Amino acid sequence: MKKLKVKGRYVIISLVTLVLGYILAFSYDQTQNKRETVPITSDQWGRELDLRNELVELEEANRKLQQELADKQMHVVNIEEELSNKAIVYSNLAEEIQKYRMFLGKIKVEGSGVQVTLEDSNYNPSTDNISDYIVHEQQVFRVISELYVSGAQAVAVNGQRLKADSYIVCDGPVITVDGKQFNAPFVISAIGDSDTLFSALNLNGGVIDVLASENIVVTLEKADHIVMEPILGS
Repeated sequence: MKKLKVKGRYVIISLVTLVLGYILAFSYDQTQNKRETVPITSDQWGRELDLRNELVELEEANRKLQQELADKQMHVVNIEEELSNKAIVYSNLAEEIQKYRMFLGKIKVEGSGVQVTLEDSNYNPSTDNISDYIVHEQQVFRVISELYVSGAQAVAVNGQRLKADSYIVCDGPVITVDGKQFNAPFVISAIGDSDTLFSALNLNGGVIDVLASENIVVTLEKADHIVMEPILGS
């Protein structure tokens, strides 16, 4: 009988505990629901709306700034390309000016090149026409023109450097270069790429072959170092 009472007491205690646990759980759940369903006031709603609008404005401003940055970066790239192109143009212009100054004889020029020697041929005065065996100005001009066309930076005849307005006149066996007279042989010196100049003059059917057919003795050789001083008063 005592055992039944003890068991009944345990059952009652268990039921009471279960009911209390359910009540506590239900009360906690209701409390949470109330918290979640607490109504937002009009001030809070207005504040939230203002924050949303401000966020949208900031995002739009950020997008515009990014676009402006991209535009400025592109502008910088364009300026850099323009400056690079101008630098190339100025560099090429400086090179051209230097070439013209060399051609005009205004600056000293030195370097490798070639030397072409033109000599009169042997002839019999009693039977041959002397004019057919001596060097004339047109033959000198022919060599000079070929040298310039082939890239010569500076040319001289018997040490007399040529300039843009130089003149060469033949008077019998004597050639006058810018007022200075020279007798044969005539040594034409040219500064430039020695291989290019040598090859240009020595082509089959080229200048040297033509001169040889005109009874002119031609000697062509490369030179490691030639110096030409500027022309005074040029």
